[in-house]
Amino acid sequence: MSFATKATAPATTAAEDLLDFIAESPTMFHSAAAIRARLDAAGFTYLSEGAAWEVRPGGAYYTQRNGSSVVAWRVGERVAAPGFASDVAKAADAAGSADAAAGSAGDSAPYHFQLTASHSDSPCFKVKTNGELEGPAGYVRLDTEAYGGMMDYTWFDRPLSLAGRVLVREGARIESRLVALNRDVALIPSLAIHMDGGVNKGFAPNRASDLFPLLSAGDLANGSLDMIVADALEIDPAQIMSRDLFLVNRERGRVWGVTGEFISSPRLDDLMCAYTSLVAFMNGGNEHTVSVYACFDNEEVGSETKQGAASTLLADTLSRVNAALGFGPEEYVRALSASMLVSCDNAHAQHPAHPELADSLHAPQMNGGIVVKEAANQHYCTDAFSRAAFTAVLDDAEIPHQAFANRSDKAGGSTLGNISNMQVSVHGVDVGCAQLSMHSCMETAGARDVDLAIEALTAFYDTSVRIDGADSIELG
Repeated sequence: MSFATKATAPATTAAEDLLDFIAESPTMFHSAAAIRARLDAAGFTYLSEGAAWEVRPGGAYYTQRNGSSVVAWRVGERVAAPGFASDVAKAADAAGSADAAAGSAGDSAPYHFQLTASHSDSPCFKVKTNGELEGPAGYVRLDTEAYGGMMDYTWFDRPLSLAGRVLVREGARIESRLVALNRDVALIPSLAIHMDGGVNKGFAPNRASDLFPLLSAGDLANGSLDMIVADALEIDPAQIMSRDLFLVNRERGRVWGVTGEFISSPRLDDLMCAYTSLVAFMNGGNEHTVSVYACFDNEEVGSETKQGAASTLLADTLSRVNAALGFGPEEYVRALSASMLVSCDNAHAQHPAHPELADSLHAPQMNGGIVVKEAANQHYCTDAFSRAAFTAVLDDAEIPHQAFANRSDKAGGSTLGNISNMQVSVHGVDVGCAQLSMHSCMETAGARDVDLAIEALTAFYDTSVRIDGADSIELG
């Protein structure tokens, strides 16, 4: 057997498509724009938060907040919404099941939501408002601070670029524009071993001195940063009112390994899940539910922002969808009671050099399928009920899955599932793709897991998962 046959064509294609998405997404603002572009191309209708909404069964829509978070939804054709009874009846007749047009009978919820949630941001360095440090000698460096919990040492000695959003004044109007310098302009230099002989015994860089990236060694001076940004936007530097600029690794990700089994790229956490859940959402769905895709900003810094998972964005969106379909507050609460969230954020693969750091019975492997994550401290929202619902869907579709739990003497991390549940309380399960080097400037995962995650999340959307309190789960 040829080594090449180990890497199947669909898996390789899915991995390369993911890399294209990541290349378009140097910052959370670009991630949201890349998501919106794909939704637009698929025929979704954009509904601004500031506009009146018209939503109907069979329709596909999305909204956004802050230019960095997106919520999209597709209403099943047989969601029996008041005011759209004739449309639902036609859909039911076409499906050969006219009695289904009546929707759920009795005291059950009139419809329900099936949601996935991921995040658009990744750990990096943000440039401060007064972003230039002059000296010593002719040096110009950037004054930055950490965004999220990155592994600092992985950012050294890499050519880096700048990207983000800029607020530009045009007369009496100020507008937001995306910027990404399609070239490398900065670098964080390490000390030579001759000047730091103990570097291989331990390395703890100071973020207030060691991690300021070098912009120039004499050719540029104070004020150059706005000139660089203005040149990229083809505007006058005086038009720049403010900016959210981030230091980014522009290196293109790649599929690698003798059999093509690995994928390495910046920002796999969490763009791998943002992308695979988006593809599943656009490909999947069933006639009886409102399928929802959410990608939130600011997970890496706690989610407590107007556009984070702790914000009202998801609750505002779902309640407005409910109202636009003609339902009242009572039906909204009943719909939530029957709904389910899959929180999608990458998981830790067992490390080849330190297998002992993983729980021996919960040590996911790359290319082993999507990982269901749990924690007794409730930093993950998975419990027995939600695990049963999600894994039953995957088992029925014969899609592999794995389990992750922290080693019992380690606290572990957290993600956005429980945070979003503070605003929209539904049964939830935390999942992700197994990866190495989480929060590094360059992360690694299994190439075949891209396709396996898409299959798993598509199966979730395709299956009507209707929940009755915490008593039973109906799969249809």
